[in-house]
Amino acid sequence: MSIALRRSLLALCAGAALGPLLLATAHAADYPNRPVKWVVPYPPAGTTDVLARIVAQWLTERTGQPFVVENKAGAGNNIGTESVVTAPPDGYTMLLVNPANGINATLYKNLNFNVLRDIAPVAGIVRTPNVMVVTANFPARNVAEFIAYCKANPGKVNMASSGSGTSVHLSGELFKSMTGCDMVHVPYKGAGPALTDLIGGQVQVMFDNLPSSAGHIKSGRLRALAVTSAEREPSLPQVPTVAETVPGYEATAWFGVGMPKNTPREAVERVNAEVNRALADPKMREKLAELGGKPIAGTPEDFGRTMAAETAKWEKVVIASGAKVE
Repeated sequence: MSIALRRSLLALCAGAALGPLLLATAHAADYPNRPVKWVVPYPPAGTTDVLARIVAQWLTERTGQPFVVENKAGAGNNIGTESVVTAPPDGYTMLLVNPANGINATLYKNLNFNVLRDIAPVAGIVRTPNVMVVTANFPARNVAEFIAYCKANPGKVNMASSGSGTSVHLSGELFKSMTGCDMVHVPYKGAGPALTDLIGGQVQVMFDNLPSSAGHIKSGRLRALAVTSAEREPSLPQVPTVAETVPGYEATAWFGVGMPKNTPREAVERVNAEVNRALADPKMREKLAELGGKPIAGTPEDFGRTMAAETAKWEKVVIASGAKVE
C-alpha cells in the first residue's frame, strides 16, 4: 500500500470517528432547534407546576422554541425524575428539581438512580418558605407560646402534613428535633385534605407551603405563627420567622432546572443564562414573588452545591425522625 493511500485511509477513519462529535457540537451550538420537554414530577395546577409554566413561557419567548411542561406524577416524585435520568442527554429533556429530590435520596432505600450523580445541575430558580399555621382558636399566639404549650401537653398536639416525607412533614420534624416538642404526625394525601382538617380543628398545626395557606391566613381561618425561611416573607411582613425564636432553624422549598448527566455544556449554559435573565427581569420577579419565591440565580455549579447541601441537610432529618414511605 502506498504512503499516499495509507494517509488517505487514515484521514477517512479519523473523519468517521470525529463525525458524531462534530455533529453533536454543531447541534449544541444552535441549541435549541426543536421543542424541549420539561418534566414536572407533580400533577398540574400546584405551586410547582405553576412555577414551571411561568419560567417555560419565558424560555419559549427567549429561544424561539417551545419549552413544553409535562406533568409526570407518582411515587413521591420519583417516576418523573427517573424519566429524565434515563432520557437522552441532548438538552431536550429537563427536570424541575425540587425538595423531594433531596429528601427522597434518603427516604427511599432502593431508587434506581442517584440525583446528585445522574442529574446535571443547570440553574436555580427560587426558594419559597413554608409557614407554621395553627387552627384559629389554638391557644398559642406565637412560637414561644406554642413550644411551651407542647411541652405542657406532650403528645396531644397533632401535626398535619401533605404526606410522609414531604417538605411539609420534614419542616415539622426539624422543628420537633430543635425544640423538643412532642407532636403526633398525621399524614394526609395532599395539602387540601390536611388544610380542611386543620381549619376544622381535627389537627392543630401544619408547616405548609405558603401559597396554599396564604388565602386561609388572610381570611382568618388559620393563624400564621411564623415562616420557615431565614428572613421574613415580604407578603407577610408582620409574621416572624421560626428562627427568631429557634435560632438556626430554616426549612425552605427550593426549585431549579436539571438535565440528564453528560448533557452538552452548551445546552446547560444556554438554559442557565436564560433563567438568570428571567430572575433579573422585574416583571418576572413580581410573578415569582406572588408564589412567595426568592430568586436563587447563579451558575450550574452554584445550583449543584444547593442540591448537595439540601440532600445532606434532609438526610439528617429523615434519619432522626424515622420518616418512612407510606
